[in-house]
Amino acid sequence: MDGDDSSKDLRTQSFSGVGLACRRGGRLVFTGLDFSISPGGALVLRGPNGSGKTTLLRVMAGLTHFTAGHLAWDSVPVEDPDSHAARLRFVTHLDAVKPALTVTENLAFWTALWRGKEASIAAAMAAFDLTRLAEFPARLLSAGQRHRLALARLLVAPAPLWLLDEPGNALDTASRDALARAIADHRASGGMVVVASHEAAFVENGDTLDVGLFTPKIASHWSDDELSGAAE
Repeated sequence: MDGDDSSKDLRTQSFSGVGLACRRGGRLVFTGLDFSISPGGALVLRGPNGSGKTTLLRVMAGLTHFTAGHLAWDSVPVEDPDSHAARLRFVTHLDAVKPALTVTENLAFWTALWRGKEASIAAAMAAFDLTRLAEFPARLLSAGQRHRLALARLLVAPAPLWLLDEPGNALDTASRDALARAIADHRASGGMVVVASHEAAFVENGDTLDVGLFTPKIASHWSDDELSGAAE
């Protein structure tokens, strides 16, 4: 993975999508969707269950193919998946925690993978109140503690774009406050955040995108002609 993009001044970077459409399982989930995020910006994705919030996050992460439109980074089309992956961090419903490793070892694994600095591990644990659990195997953690460990990965290596899917799940009030502080600090340095959430009190002054507004009003099939017509 090429980490060059993630080392640039975050304030110079922006991310956008134009005319996006995506199919999952033969269903046209959304079409004609635009978004734009500037340095220091936050975008909160709203919409009913099944409207495509997680699908859009996966499109933004380069994990799900879109059938129309384009993504751009600093107005340059996103074409290299590896370079794009290096400039983002994606935290999903699945915490991706290795149960046999301790809290410290899990963070050390992600630090090495993302070419971060080992010195950041202690700070990440402190930020999400994990220091006292540093030597605990992850299999002994509660659901909330595992999710805090997953969120702590955001802090062990810099990346301009954070994609967060329902990041408040399983978190108590103190942990939500910790998440809010981490997001605010990231944005203050010029970082960008996209959050899919039914409630996003931990994001201040963010823009809102209702993904449900881009749901096709007609039944969808595999026809490319239909996709073109729905996007008009």
